[in-house]
Amino acid sequence: MILYSKPGCHLCEGLQEKLEQILETQNFTTVELEIRDITTREDWLLAYQYEVPVLVLANLPGAEAFEQPLPRPSPRANVQQIQQMLCKYLSNIKKNDAE
Repeated sequence: MILYSKPGCHLCEGLQEKLEQILETQNFTTVELEIRDITTREDWLLAYQYEVPVLVLANLPGAEAFEQPLPRPSPRANVQQIQQMLCKYLSNIKKNDAE
């Protein structure tokens, strides 16, 4: 999973904290979080400068290489709500890979 972020972005920091809590749970031990600072690459900055935080599912184990942007969760979403959203998208991807 990739989180496109930038320094000083409070929404990014809040989402990162929640994602780190989620990834510590048993259901997400195989998922890794990569934080990408959009200010370090011009292509990322152009793509996401007005959109951060952007959460992307990428390169799941056993799946073809891909990146799928996820809907941005509300800043008011709690850890459980974000976890439910991730479970939904991860299960959809696994289901599509099985077909």
